[in-house]
Amino acid sequence: MAITRQLDQILLKTQQLLELSSALQEENDLLKLENQSLKDRMDDANARNVDLEEKLRALKMARSLEAMSGINSGINEKTLDIKQKISEFVREIDKCIVLLKK
Repeated sequence: MAITRQLDQILLKTQQLLELSSALQEENDLLKLENQSLKDRMDDANARNVDLEEKLRALKMARSLEAMSGINSGINEKTLDIKQKISEFVREIDKCIVLLKK
């Protein structure tokens, strides 16, 4: 009878270990999904950061051109053309970013 009881205990502990293993595997799968979700969010945030840095650079360039035109007694046609070109470039960059995100 002692052997039967020991075998029953071994079977019970084996079953408990299998259940624990299954629970840990489920938790691991959930953590992997959460990790991937966070990585995706990080990639999106990095892309947005790059986009905003590019817009900031264009804005700084436009402001420096505006400051230069103020020194040269007002905005002339050439400066206006340059600002329009910069605006066109920014719109094109925005379009490209939207296409890249798809």
